[in-house]
Amino acid sequence: MADLKAIDALGRGEPGANGARGRNGVVWGRPLFQLLGALLVAVAGPYAFAAAVEPALLRLDVYYVSLAASVAAIAASFWMYRNLASFPGIRASYYILPVFLSNFVAAFTVLFLTRLGYSRPLLVSSFVLSLVWFYLVYFMLQRRQRLDIAVVPFGRVDSLYGIATVGWTRLEQPELPPHSSLVTADFDSDLPPEWLNFLAECALQGVSVLHYKQLRQSLTGQVQIEHLSENAYGALEPNATYIAVKRLVDTLVALAVLPILLVLFVPVALAIRLDSPGPVFFRQLRVGYRGRPFQVWKFRTMRVADPVAEQDRLNHAITRKGDPRVTRLGRWLRRTRIDELPQVFNVLRGEMSWIGPRPEAEELSRWYERELPFYRYRHVVRPGISGWAQVSQGHVADLDSVLKKLNYDFFYISRCTLWIDVLILLRTIKTMLTGFGSR
Repeated sequence: MADLKAIDALGRGEPGANGARGRNGVVWGRPLFQLLGALLVAVAGPYAFAAAVEPALLRLDVYYVSLAASVAAIAASFWMYRNLASFPGIRASYYILPVFLSNFVAAFTVLFLTRLGYSRPLLVSSFVLSLVWFYLVYFMLQRRQRLDIAVVPFGRVDSLYGIATVGWTRLEQPELPPHSSLVTADFDSDLPPEWLNFLAECALQGVSVLHYKQLRQSLTGQVQIEHLSENAYGALEPNATYIAVKRLVDTLVALAVLPILLVLFVPVALAIRLDSPGPVFFRQLRVGYRGRPFQVWKFRTMRVADPVAEQDRLNHAITRKGDPRVTRLGRWLRRTRIDELPQVFNVLRGEMSWIGPRPEAEELSRWYERELPFYRYRHVVRPGISGWAQVSQGHVADLDSVLKKLNYDFFYISRCTLWIDVLILLRTIKTMLTGFGSR
């Protein structure tokens, strides 16, 4: 995964890039340089200045507690940021501020709860300077946004050329061009001996050599549905330990936010009743974890319609762009995703998670199962209130878009980890503010 992280970041010219690899590496892209530079600029600088101005600080515990807190917050932020920046389809600069802010807030919280003395000016200075440093690193790496990848011209590598964010060089002979720092090939094809020797020599010279499928997944955030494929753990099922821990965290978070949500539900419920006649909540049978149906709860965003015939239920289940059934208030609830919040009860019941593939209506799910290969595999994890497909693609209706959405879902399942869940959470907040993908 380390090489894929380097590609994800290098392809966008971001500080997560491991610029030391390959022949075109730059010092700004080296993780050790980034971390040590941050500690030098944001910790050593202000703390040395404070000690020089007021030498008595060196005899106080407040100074050393603040010093340790700054180092811990910057190190944790750097570690979190590099893991988040490894995923495709994001602009890592959007996550510098929220990541560093959350870790410094956590440091302040720990110091407050433990009643340890600390220097607020020193901690704030470290926070501000660390932001300046990493935005500077990002700016320096932006100058080499485009990643040039050499392609060994055998097998099914032609599917890569449609990815426009990368410069592709189709090799005519087994020699690496001077501008290419990465090589990709179809390892499943029968490569001639001279090309096999070329790939081996590239690896010996420290040039990353990647299978085209993993490269495509890393650059697009999708897993192409050609056949069922194992995940990073060598199995079809996600990591069982993480799934169990995630279920516990889902429950604890739901219990923590439930009192706040109940207060919010009251004015929303009143607004729905005043906006249009009908019930406050909308309930629908959807397919969930391990293919079991369950009742999902949402705030009603559509006008109450007459019962539909059996043959019309499929079209009735699809919300299309500019759908006239959506109420005036309903459009705002959908745009901000507030209509999804009653699903906290589904989370408490173990039917849903905060993060996962969105559950589909039973009629739609059965239709997709008939039309799309391996569709049922998405039920191997609990459905979520928000998911990788939702923050990457938005709402879909036609079959081709559903197939692309399924590619996103399979990518999430194959990389079901803390970091992609944190990334989806951050992007969900952005989605709520911008209304991306709502209908």
